[in-house]
Amino acid sequence: MTRYSDLALTALAPAIWGSTYIVTTELLPAGYPITVAFLRALPAGLLLLLLVRQLPSGIWWPRIFLLGAFNFSIFWTLLFIAAYRLPGGVAATVGALQPLIVIFLARFVIGSPIRVLSIIAAILGVGGVSLLLLGPEATLDPIGITAGLGGALSMALGTIFTRKWAPPVSLLTVTAWQLTAGGILLAPLAFFVEPSLPTLTTNNWIGLGYLSLIGAAATYMIWFRGVARIEPSIISTLGFLSPTSALLLGWIVLGQPLTSIQLLGIVVIMVSLYLSQYRPRPQPTLATAQSN
Repeated sequence: MTRYSDLALTALAPAIWGSTYIVTTELLPAGYPITVAFLRALPAGLLLLLLVRQLPSGIWWPRIFLLGAFNFSIFWTLLFIAAYRLPGGVAATVGALQPLIVIFLARFVIGSPIRVLSIIAAILGVGGVSLLLLGPEATLDPIGITAGLGGALSMALGTIFTRKWAPPVSLLTVTAWQLTAGGILLAPLAFFVEPSLPTLTTNNWIGLGYLSLIGAAATYMIWFRGVARIEPSIISTLGFLSPTSALLLGWIVLGQPLTSIQLLGIVVIMVSLYLSQYRPRPQPTLATAQSN
């Protein structure tokens, strides 16, 4: 596949993750975020494990649990804390700092170059998300801000170390291992921190099935494939598509109004995505020009 095909395919993952909000609010019982995260990760991971029938070995056991923690357990837990402590727009804007974190972490962990355009794109993306979601009710709760930054750092570390370590197994196997590890690590929080789930309705089961099979298993296979092929500073900015997708789905499905400021935010995010992957063509050298 071409570079642009890889980008387009990978972009499907955060675009689909944007549906998590509407599925959660419309199909799932309220007040069980960590339990829902656990049920989203572990069943999908176990199902994929049944398909691949392969477990980690040696050094991969601690590595997979660390990746599962970064990409799922820590990230989702801190994300939910931020969502509860902050207005949605503030939480999403803090989380949108992840691409900036990735740019600088990738330089020290895997030696990726720091490009000025990548920094500009990341800053533009944060601005675009704030235009999409920030409102006059925005408040800055210290615990919520800390949790939001911690979640962004966790996902950034997961992205970088998934690329750095690159387990020598199939993409399906990597996804199975990480989802299972993340679900196992979420289990104690789900069982001991939150109350038991009520009796689940048909809609609840449909919502959980969608989040587990589509919102976790399928999308994370796409995402991890992209992580292996696309440099971190580019793939991390694709995360800006998630709040964009959530906003558009709210407009299409729930009839929520779109303001001119939000439309401007979408445009700013699209410009950010373009700048993040833009590479100027190298100018021909004098020797090349003369040979032509």
